[in-house]
Amino acid sequence: MPRRTAALAVVIAATLLSIAPASAAPAPDRAAGLGDVCFYTEPGYAGASWCYRPPGYADVPAPVHDNAASFESNADVTVYAIDWVRPGECLYRTIWTGDRSTNWEWRNKLDAVQSVEPTDCQRG
Repeated sequence: MPRRTAALAVVIAATLLSIAPASAAPAPDRAAGLGDVCFYTEPGYAGASWCYRPPGYADVPAPVHDNAASFESNADVTVYAIDWVRPGECLYRTIWTGDRSTNWEWRNKLDAVQSVEPTDCQRG
């Protein structure tokens, strides 16, 4: 019996070691899923990525902040990319459902994203 118990303990320990909590590993880069708008640091949907899921407002985290070379939208609503030009002054760009760019002209402007058209920003 002790030999069986020891063998079982080894199997359980190996199993527990192979199961890591989700927060232990960095989030993988991923393609836009249903409902997401994903931004990438490299052209062609490559490099580090960050995905926004409407609704609401979100500041874009580093390293994608002011560094979104490409994007793809699978959101079911229109989304607005925001560039804070200076405090109190901003520009926005509309991102339509199904919109995408492999070499985005707004690559160094992305500061925030929201699902409601900004009334205090100018189209950019």
